[in-house]
Amino acid sequence: MYYPGECPAPPEGSVVTIGAFDGVHLGHRRLIERVRRTAAEIGALSCVVTFDKHPASVVRPDSAPLLLTDLDQKLALLEACGAELTLVVRFDAERASERAEDFVAEVLVGCLNTRAVVVGHDFHFGRGREGDVPLLQRMGARMGFDVTGIRLVGTGLPEGPAPVGEGDQSAEPISSTRIRRLIVAGDVRGAAALLGRWYELRGLVGHGEKRGRELGFPTANLEVSKEMQICADGVYAGWYLRPDGTRHQTAISVGRQPTFYESRPFSLVEAHLLDFQGDLYDEVGTVELVARLRGQEKFASVEALIDQMSSDVAQTRRTLAMASVYWEASSSQ
Repeated sequence: MYYPGECPAPPEGSVVTIGAFDGVHLGHRRLIERVRRTAAEIGALSCVVTFDKHPASVVRPDSAPLLLTDLDQKLALLEACGAELTLVVRFDAERASERAEDFVAEVLVGCLNTRAVVVGHDFHFGRGREGDVPLLQRMGARMGFDVTGIRLVGTGLPEGPAPVGEGDQSAEPISSTRIRRLIVAGDVRGAAALLGRWYELRGLVGHGEKRGRELGFPTANLEVSKEMQICADGVYAGWYLRPDGTRHQTAISVGRQPTFYESRPFSLVEAHLLDFQGDLYDEVGTVELVARLRGQEKFASVEALIDQMSSDVAQTRRTLAMASVYWEASSSQ
């Protein structure tokens, strides 16, 4: 549901959490679970308020972060969290200049009939980030809604889903910024620990130079949006998800092909599907990055590169076999 445009104003009222929710990580899920629980207790609608673009892309476009999820990915992940309503607020220059009090009166009270708000303890919103938890609490006391600020932290264990708690200030908070740092460093396993899932990149499969096919390792070349956060150059073990829902073991190369080019201004995302024959062109493919196998290398010969690619494929099989067993065990705890 998009706003402006649609305004549900549920008669039973709503319990709301607000944020960019980039990545929909374990901290976000904790907030949404708290919203769902509170809504069930008071007989209200559980609601997530997010934005059609990252607010920083409007407020400070030159330094806005690259995204962990595009809008479609984010909405799919939010839906899986189980909130009854997601309201997508269109964020533009006018919205960026709006006073925090006006946003509360217009969206939370006028559009959502809010009875309770659950946000991170350091949540900020409105013009110049003037809105915060104390302001929400003051307005809630006047307008009839409760406000809870939650401190969300995690141990950041690199092996699996990280536990999340309230009140423990000894661990670094789970945040999209923290996850982004891990991805930039190539630590996709550490990122997965905070996301609660493998990090994904997706894009239309384009027609590349077909160099992989010539080497005996055909690849799907994903045209990933420039707005998305790409991981560090290197070779990764992961999965390729087709639009029909099938998943394939995949060796993924992120890099600039230094064996063939002295320099390249951008990195390519190339996926070699193991034990697969077929046409992937012009479909939207998704890769899940499970583990970084090695960094990007320049090889002295094509033969040396082919030998290494064979080793990468073998290591991909081993890595995915071990990762699947561990992830299932970690998720069941």
